[in-house]
Amino acid sequence: MAYDPMMVQPMREELTALGIKELRTAADVDEAMKQPGVSMVVVNSVCGCAAGGARPGIKLALQNEVLPDNMYTVFAGQDTEATERVRSFFTGMAPSSPSVALMRDGELVAFMPRHHIEGRSPEMIGKALVEVFTELCADQSV
Repeated sequence: MAYDPMMVQPMREELTALGIKELRTAADVDEAMKQPGVSMVVVNSVCGCAAGGARPGIKLALQNEVLPDNMYTVFAGQDTEATERVRSFFTGMAPSSPSVALMRDGELVAFMPRHHIEGRSPEMIGKALVEVFTELCADQSV
């Protein structure tokens, strides 16, 4: 059973207020995965580690100068079809909520599962994401 939409709306808005686009259907996911460049995909959730670590850590990471070309989110437990479809792109990774994936041209290149979020501070999560952004998203043509 999906979570109450009114309950999760503030949790959605924590990410959409940062400019992260919601993917609500499998078709949305398919279209997003066709976009060129590096895409960050956040599997958002209602759990405490999403509220206390993942979302605040992502907010900190997005203050970095180097960022992914595209940023997306799905909400586990509510956007069921979109969540299932996006996870199909996370080759070799077990389903994990919350999680953060970095995709290059639709291929998984980095993954932060729940067990790398749970018990870590937003600053630790943000720092880890900044390191990945810097490695994967810096202009390769320079």
